[in-house]
Amino acid sequence: MNRLADLDTWVFQWVAQYTSSSTQPISIYFRWVSKTGDGQLYILLAAILFYFDEQHGALFLYTALTAYCFEIPMYLILKHGFKRKRPCDLFLNVEAYVIPADKFSLPSGHTAAAFLMATIIMHFYPNLALVAYLWACMVGLSRIVLRVHFPLDVLLGASLGIAVALCSIYFFG
Repeated sequence: MNRLADLDTWVFQWVAQYTSSSTQPISIYFRWVSKTGDGQLYILLAAILFYFDEQHGALFLYTALTAYCFEIPMYLILKHGFKRKRPCDLFLNVEAYVIPADKFSLPSGHTAAAFLMATIIMHFYPNLALVAYLWACMVGLSRIVLRVHFPLDVLLGASLGIAVALCSIYFFG
């Protein structure tokens, strides 16, 4: 377990080393990417599909809503169960480039939500799967670059999002 924690810290510090200023273009870009994972995009996408895609829109919406109804409580239980400090709270020389929504870091809620949405998109719109998963990966990476999550927070968030999405897809399948 110590080796995993050491690797997690090393990867975080390696990423932080190359994004050492909140005004660098890469940090500004990832701040924007992270905002796409705040939730408004999901609502807009689901509403557009609900109204304009007669074949899959309604089922997409019901599947996503059901998934989020389970993902959010599970994320909160895990976050308050692990109580892992954020990198910006753990290391004196690390300052977050965004204000975290809460106190703990494991799992990444932004990443869980992004991978949940990407998985549901993959199911209903397979031609968009690559774009959806690339975007979800960028949301996860943004949380590390912005110094509010460790890599393992992102991996667990992605796993949570995929698992819950698959359960919701199965339920409506």
